[in-house]
Amino acid sequence: MNILQATKKYEQWLAKHITIVRADLAHKHELMATSSFAFMRGTFYRWAMLFAELLPELLSAPEVLGVGDLHVENYGSWRDAEGRLVWGVNDFDEACYLPFTNDLVRLATSAALAQERGDISIPLKQTCQIIVDAYRETLERQGKAFVLAEKNRTLGAMARQRLKDPRQFFKRLDREAKSHRQGASRRSGAACGQSAWSCYQACFFSAAGWCR
Repeated sequence: MNILQATKKYEQWLAKHITIVRADLAHKHELMATSSFAFMRGTFYRWAMLFAELLPELLSAPEVLGVGDLHVENYGSWRDAEGRLVWGVNDFDEACYLPFTNDLVRLATSAALAQERGDISIPLKQTCQIIVDAYRETLERQGKAFVLAEKNRTLGAMARQRLKDPRQFFKRLDREAKSHRQGASRRSGAACGQSAWSCYQACFFSAAGWCR
């Protein structure tokens, strides 16, 4: 089964459980084709299918309540019940019990893709080591989010600055979609998807190699 077939089957299954807004789904497809990173964000169903198939040696790792669809943009800030600004993982809609290696490899793969588009400058090997070390440290402190005012004032200042103008994120998203529509006029949607998929696979195996 290729990515196009997998996407069709997933969306058919999804339509049986929720109401699909076709215009929004088409827009999602446009965004997925803008970059390999965007493609990864929108295809966790394919990741779930291929992780066990391509990296069976990682399935024997202990199971934990994993994030599932973990990537570098699934971290953010929010206010807790006491009104404090905290930072951590902020997307749990695909959380389930998985070998802990799933979250590590997926996060490292997303970092590799973010590096490709210029968002991360740290070499991949060093990035993977940071991920593994931070994961171990987080387990030791029982997975608590950072209370920024108490634990990391520098990160807190960065988060507060971004909270002042979240429009920049959406402007960038719109620019990427517009750029793709202009640049893809001579290519089919299938070709765009397959190109992103090829890069995604390459980063997947590269990240998995460093995390072993």
